[in-house]
Amino acid sequence: MKKIKILLILLIFPMFLYSCNGKLPGADARKIPYDPKERVKRNLEQGKGFRLDESFGGGNKSGNFEFASSNPLWRASLDTIDFMPLALANYSGGILSTDWYSEDQNQNEAIKITIRFLSNEVRSDALAIKIFHRKCETVNNCALSEQKGKLKAELTKEILKKAAVYSKETEDKNFRPYNSGGTRDSKS
Repeated sequence: MKKIKILLILLIFPMFLYSCNGKLPGADARKIPYDPKERVKRNLEQGKGFRLDESFGGGNKSGNFEFASSNPLWRASLDTIDFMPLALANYSGGILSTDWYSEDQNQNEAIKITIRFLSNEVRSDALAIKIFHRKCETVNNCALSEQKGKLKAELTKEILKKAAVYSKETEDKNFRPYNSGGTRDSKS
């Protein structure tokens, strides 16, 4: 038992001595560049990290991203409900949600629309639309219900119709016919 204590002391004692000298490797702030770009460059030169853009994109600064403006369902949905204030627009999460909206004549009733995108393809099952209706007798006494009728069907139809037009426009814009040599003509 006494040998174990001595062994532990001999193993722990050097750690105390090392921590007492006050110098940790890389702890001198004067030797670390202030500019983050310079720190990244220095770390990469020393082999202390890697860059994802070089690993996946060949090192160029530009990428090929599919932004919301290129998704016909997203654009059509925004255009269709543009008269309502948006509470949430999360393209990467695939959801649009409006704030409560009421016409000027009746402030006691309001609707809220939530659109979930289940697919990027323009098809009837690509959207999950929910319409909520709020009817208030007083400020603190409101009843909420989900509407499933005519408005939901009309909204779905209008979004799909606009999305089909946007999709066709994009398709026509990107179409380049083949020339007689079997290669595509260059865009002009």
